[in-house]
Amino acid sequence: MPPRPDVPAGLPAVALVDLDAVEHNVEVVRRAVGPAAVMAVVKADAYGHGLVPVARAALAGGATWLGVAHVHEALALRGAGVEADVLAWILTPGTDLLPAVRAGIDVSVSAVWALESLVAAARATGRCARVHLEVDTGMSRGGASPAEWPALLDAVAKHVDAGDVVVRGTWAHFASADVAGDPSVPAQLQAFEAALRTAREHGVDPGLRHHANSAAAFFVPQARYDLVRAGLAVYGLSPAPERATAAELGLRPAMTLAARLAHVRRVPAGAGVSYGLTYTAQADTTLGLVPVGYGDGVPRHASWDGRRSGEVLVAGARRRIAGRVCMDQVVVDLGDDAAEAGDLAVVFGPGEAGEATADDWAAAAGTISWEIVTRIGSRVPRVHTGRAAGRGA
Repeated sequence: MPPRPDVPAGLPAVALVDLDAVEHNVEVVRRAVGPAAVMAVVKADAYGHGLVPVARAALAGGATWLGVAHVHEALALRGAGVEADVLAWILTPGTDLLPAVRAGIDVSVSAVWALESLVAAARATGRCARVHLEVDTGMSRGGASPAEWPALLDAVAKHVDAGDVVVRGTWAHFASADVAGDPSVPAQLQAFEAALRTAREHGVDPGLRHHANSAAAFFVPQARYDLVRAGLAVYGLSPAPERATAAELGLRPAMTLAARLAHVRRVPAGAGVSYGLTYTAQADTTLGLVPVGYGDGVPRHASWDGRRSGEVLVAGARRRIAGRVCMDQVVVDLGDDAAEAGDLAVVFGPGEAGEATADDWAAAAGTISWEIVTRIGSRVPRVHTGRAAGRGA
């Protein structure tokens, strides 16, 4: 069971992160994809959950790799004493790669210029650089295109022979693995297989092969290869809620956003609420002020639009947002129910106590659950709970 939501005295709001849920979710993924290994993706401060505590909980759950977007995120893990294999996959020209090579961080390259930058760092440090090769299999985002792939492989083979780099993996990313029957999925797999064959033809051992994200880990078994990169699933959210809910996948949402009511007032019928007075009380009602807003990551698009809005659990029931989400606060309509300043308000959580989930808020805002949890800002303190927190995570 998730911890009972609480907000420590003196704090307007907290994001409670259940590290036991993180550990559990990694175990679920690991059991689903075995014998493939699991890379827990902890980029963007672990999707807003806290980089180092989540990384340690994920490793306790059986992940053997950690994945981040940027080198500085990987260095933060090393600085905290995390010694597991870490892959950083976005480089820009001028990135200082010497610390990454010294720290034994794996770096993804998808262009010759990036490879040469890494080689220069390897020669400057006297250490062999650890490389993953990214190939574009059809998403047209990162990765070497099919036209660029052979030249990159030739450059890699030269530097492997020189002892400058070691290829630890070859990878790609799906565009639509969450969509049942999407034709791009088998097409991308075919492109990946072709890229692997080309690598071997150019004398490059692909190393660990990884293409699967969370959706593919669950729904595309043939994409699991040697390693899967689990992102959203680590945090207990379904990567394809239309196909299977988090509960159906055995996942437990890790984050609960909770606050204390800052103000409660009674207003008469006809009272307008919040900016633009877009919400009007249809009868005498009680309004509660929840001290979180878009400055904290609560999406403004979840404001009342005349049909629906985000909902906050107060006094045992979900309450719709009355009017627009403001920078620091939202107003909720409590009807005739009793409440007072200091009462608990749960913005989202696992849903087990009747509160809205991140998926519910995503639907209200017209976005995805990834964004809901990741955008919760640094002004909201993270409070980590569970065994991993007790171990000093």
